[in-house]
Amino acid sequence: MPSLSELLTTFDARQGLELPDAWRQGRTAYGGILSALGVAAAIDAHAGQMPPLRSAQVAFIGPATGCLRFSPQVLREGKSVVNMGVDVHADDALAARLMLVFGRARDSAVVHDSDDRPPVKEPLAYPEFDMARMPFAPAFTANFQMRPAGGSRPLSGASQPELLTWVRHRDASGVDPAVALVAMADAMPPAAFTSYTAPAPISSINWSFDLLQPAPQGEWFLLRSLSQHAGGGYSSQDMQVWDEQGRAVMRGRQSVAVFA
Repeated sequence: MPSLSELLTTFDARQGLELPDAWRQGRTAYGGILSALGVAAAIDAHAGQMPPLRSAQVAFIGPATGCLRFSPQVLREGKSVVNMGVDVHADDALAARLMLVFGRARDSAVVHDSDDRPPVKEPLAYPEFDMARMPFAPAFTANFQMRPAGGSRPLSGASQPELLTWVRHRDASGVDPAVALVAMADAMPPAAFTSYTAPAPISSINWSFDLLQPAPQGEWFLLRSLSQHAGGGYSSQDMQVWDEQGRAVMRGRQSVAVFA
């Protein structure tokens, strides 16, 4: 099973790659690894020193199967901000489209942070939950260690559809911290899956996020997903990530297709 570190060591956006089964979610690629490879492709394609990743919008358009090829394009480059688009093709079909914003830091008198991290203990205070052993778990979950710190469990019929879990890569050594975080931040199932009472399909439609700490450091990160609305076969969820020091490092939104 190639780790994130091993996968990126041989990654060539132009040549494309056949994603190993260990990074798949059913018949398609896990959305986090698809997004992370898109970010890596954008960084590699930029001629100069790329500023830190600040924001992303990812549309999961079709099944990411077969040979995946990444086509990054500079849309505009200013003094502080680089806007890039990345199309991901699976064989000859468009599988995903990323809109990425990289931005250099500037001096600013406006500094604030609304810290609403739930009161949790350190990661090792919670028992490990081996998601990969669950009958519904996609293959990619074996790449992560998970320690639930609150919220609800998948398939528990929860009335409060929330997941709150400490997560870390099994191996992300040498990987750009922002790329590693993107690869991890969508590792949990959609929060609406906690409201299920029996296994049934559920699928991410898109993912938008902002990186609040451009170079997040550490191994364990606290991931929180909360489904705020579900109806008509769709769920809208809020997503947040904190580091072990309690700093918010990512905030995001996601639309999910519900088949239950």
